[in-house]
Amino acid sequence: MRKQALILFFFALMLGLALPALAQTGTVKGYVKDDAGKPVVGAVVEMTNLENGRKVTLKTDKGGNFFSIGVPLGTYNIVFTQNGQQIWNIAKYPVGGGEDNPPINVDLAKERANQAANPANAEAAKKIEAAKAENAKIGNLNTMLKQANEAMTATPPNWDQAIQILQQATAQDTTHDLLFGRLGDAYLGGKQYPQAIESYNKAIALDPNKAAYHNNLAQALAKSNQADKAIAEYDNAAKLEPAQAGTYYFNEGAVLTNTGKVDDAIVAFDKVIAADPTKADAYYWKGVNMVGKAKTGADGKFEAPAGTAEAFNKYLELAPDGKYAEPAKQMLQTIGAPVTTSYGTKKTKPVKK
Repeated sequence: MRKQALILFFFALMLGLALPALAQTGTVKGYVKDDAGKPVVGAVVEMTNLENGRKVTLKTDKGGNFFSIGVPLGTYNIVFTQNGQQIWNIAKYPVGGGEDNPPINVDLAKERANQAANPANAEAAKKIEAAKAENAKIGNLNTMLKQANEAMTATPPNWDQAIQILQQATAQDTTHDLLFGRLGDAYLGGKQYPQAIESYNKAIALDPNKAAYHNNLAQALAKSNQADKAIAEYDNAAKLEPAQAGTYYFNEGAVLTNTGKVDDAIVAFDKVIAADPTKADAYYWKGVNMVGKAKTGADGKFEAPAGTAEAFNKYLELAPDGKYAEPAKQMLQTIGAPVTTSYGTKKTKPVKK
């Protein structure tokens, strides 16, 4: 009798130790059916505990069923996905101890019908579907942008292919300035300047504060012999992005040099020098334009404006082996400034932007 009582005591003790552990988990079960009422096989059921963020992940079997007996107690958000796409979700599902938790049965056909009957749910469903469609469209546009960039950076660049891809992208979405900006770049690279101008103007209409669009529009305008409009766009770019003003003013000076507006070109290169005193090429092209104002004196000597020699010498100081070193020395010799190095025979070419 005593032995039997002892066994019963230990058995009761074991039950007493086991019961608290069992009370910490609950049973979760349910099924998932598609819009046609058929079981969804391999659906992922991800349960996220709202109190500690821990996750429990289950999968549906061949009958669309899922089951677990070891789910920690708590309140969960549940997301159902199939092939990586969310098909349903349930908010704040409580998991209690034992096997008495209500089944989590998802019948998409019935759920859709319930949504249609409830205007609030129907509106929420529309927003979800719209978000999915927008994400899919953005993914497609990003793919096309990548393909266009690859075409433009190929050796040699395939401008026609890039244009074709970006035309399709802008036809699908007219709200993203980046698409029109890149289309403008493709047209500019392909020397289709009127189309480039149109595309950059559309990009600017969507976002007028991006200096690069104004600079690139100016490039296309300059190539189309619209120098005055190009200069205005370079000025806009410099105002929008002061940190890069030197680059934009240099491009402006190049257009003015190539159109023979020497006074305005000198002013532009002075702006470059003010923005970046170390930009050697600005001194060279300032000197070139100053030579354009030179006159022949009564004694037949070539007289350049004051500061011309200083401009060329500053270039040589900053870039003694630069691509314009020999032409700079030739210019100094032409205006009668002392030169101590040998001269080349290179001719001055139009300034490149």
